[in-house]
Amino acid sequence: MKRSCVLLSLLLLMAAPGLRGQKPIKVFEDSVQFGNYLYPGFNVTIPEADFDRSLKNWIKVQETGTKSKVQTENGEMTIFGALVKQITPAPVNIYSRLMNEDTLSRLLVAIELKKDQYIEPAAGDIQLTSAKNFLKEFAKDQYIDFIKDELAAEEKKLRDLRQELGGLESSKARSQKTARKKRNTVNDEQEKLLVKNNELSLLANEIIVKNNEMMAMEVGPGRDAVSDQIRELEKRRKSLQREISKGENRIRKAKADIDQADRAIPRNEDEQKEMKARIDAQQAVVQKYIDKLNTVKLY
Repeated sequence: MKRSCVLLSLLLLMAAPGLRGQKPIKVFEDSVQFGNYLYPGFNVTIPEADFDRSLKNWIKVQETGTKSKVQTENGEMTIFGALVKQITPAPVNIYSRLMNEDTLSRLLVAIELKKDQYIEPAAGDIQLTSAKNFLKEFAKDQYIDFIKDELAAEEKKLRDLRQELGGLESSKARSQKTARKKRNTVNDEQEKLLVKNNELSLLANEIIVKNNEMMAMEVGPGRDAVSDQIRELEKRRKSLQREISKGENRIRKAKADIDQADRAIPRNEDEQKEMKARIDAQQAVVQKYIDKLNTVKLY
């Protein structure tokens, strides 16, 4: 039991070398630079998320509900007249930059309510809180999408392992079926051989009797008739010998198949044990990603 636990732990480590615990999403007020100017704004960290997809989604969020388009220059994004109803019903201008920093993406954002009036503590608690919530929800969505992708990949690994186990189970069943079938073949052939060997023994005795009978007869039609009978008996004996030889070959082949199946079954059972341990380890990995996803959803 202890050995099984150690094996399971090792498999768990091997199964998810890249699995990390959930990381916090941070949204804090900051002075953000666009061009040569500093603006009051927000600094948002998005853990682990796919940078390219996050960039695409951030542009989409800004352009939703408006005909305005995001303009990008040197990595800096600008959109005039964006509609972000989560913050304010009035159009706003958004200046932003998304940066890829190793294990996280960093989003710098300044939101202009009116000319030279930006969301900051002085703009009022409601707008400030709404902006932070909006940015946090965006970051959370990107983080959740990343975890869902990772979870889907690990679930596929689990399905593949279960499929392999199913293949092993089917292979064992085939080996067992082969062994049963070939044992029946051996029994049937041995019974047939018993009958044929008895018949062969009787034939041999009959041939001896007929030979003795023929030797005692004078040359003539009677002796020729007995000679013909002996030839027919000899044909039958040779035919029986061939049938017996074929039967013995079938028995040898069936026994070889039985031996192969009997050796394959315990190997298969060992492989099944290992596969089940791998499945248990992978199931634990999947559960960790599920737990991670559920935790991030509560952010």
